Amino acid sequence: MRTFVAIEISNGDIINSIKKFQTKININAKPIEPNNLHFTLQFLGEISEEISQKIVQALRKIEFTSFSINLKGVGAFPKSKFPRVIWVGTDDDGGNMLIRLSKKVEKVLEPLGFFSDKSFKPHITVFRIKKKIGDITEELNNHKMIDFGIQEVTNFKLKKSELTPNGPVYSDLEEIKAVQ
Repeated sequence: MRTFVAIEISNGDIINSIKKFQTKININAKPIEPNNLHFTLQFLGEISEEISQKIVQALRKIEFTSFSINLKGVGAFPKSKFPRVIWVGTDDDGGNMLIRLSKKVEKVLEPLGFFSDKSFKPHITVFRIKKKIGDITEELNNHKMIDFGIQEVTNFKLKKSELTPNGPVYSDLEEIKAVQ
């Protein structure tokens, strides 16, 4: 099964703000479904049921306290002249908390043979771009200062991703809650 560790976006106001942004921005790209919006702390790829149990045991060792993230700003990977992904960013404090949590995830999963291929950059993918669409710098600049709201992070999840012709379908394998 295809898996990843993620923090879901659950704040309805943020989801509505992102949906509004997805309809306002003028680009030829596929928007991410509102129920699929998340921060990927670590992508794990294809794993067996046996390995998933070991991952769950490792993730349960992580302790963290809940924190807030202000979702704001937009950008593109790898760059706005040749975009493949359009994302929503975070404030510095929330972003740093996400980075710390992603490092904890990476640390407990390393002994199981999972390593991040690139450093974690706090973002939520809001569009995937399959076909080349050209430079969208100006379009993104028109929305650069947008503030989507504040998300409380009280848990993260091990998620399964099933790829379908209509897009991915995510399901929860395990939830790790913040300590009180």
